[in-house]
Amino acid sequence: MDEANEQSTAAPGSSPSSEGLRGGESVEELRRQVEEKQDRLLRALAETENVRRRTQRDREEYVRYANESLLRDLVPVLDNLDRALGAARATNDPSGVVGGVELIQRELLKVLERAGVTRYSALGQPFDPTRHEAIARVVSADAKPGTVVAETLPGYQLHNRVLRAALVSVAAAPDEDA
Repeated sequence: MDEANEQSTAAPGSSPSSEGLRGGESVEELRRQVEEKQDRLLRALAETENVRRRTQRDREEYVRYANESLLRDLVPVLDNLDRALGAARATNDPSGVVGGVELIQRELLKVLERAGVTRYSALGQPFDPTRHEAIARVVSADAKPGTVVAETLPGYQLHNRVLRAALVSVAAAPDEDA
């Protein structure tokens, strides 16, 4: 019986120990692979977070400096206005000052056009509440009712989107006013 016990204990003991080493190596290899994959996952998550932060920072910087080229173009216009004011104060001849201010206005309109801003007139057009802001109703027998007969301020668009509606007076029929 002692021999049988030795064989039964020896056989199961020797077999699991040789398989255990192979199994132990496999478990260790699997653990190493899991740790390696977990490390790669953590690095990928960290890189994703870094890209998100970098994109957010770039977007904020873009918004902050989006108008930089427009503003660079406007600074010389402001300089010219300062010169015109200085000339107006130094001289009694208004015609030269008016001419200078008109040049500055044209320069400013060119800068705005390069940025996509256009000026539009509403005179003679049918009243359009998306492009015009009525500030007065004028009784007129000559103009068709609902037509713009006077413009206090012109309208401005940025790439076909209204920046500021034109301030207008709209014709009304003589009998509407009664």
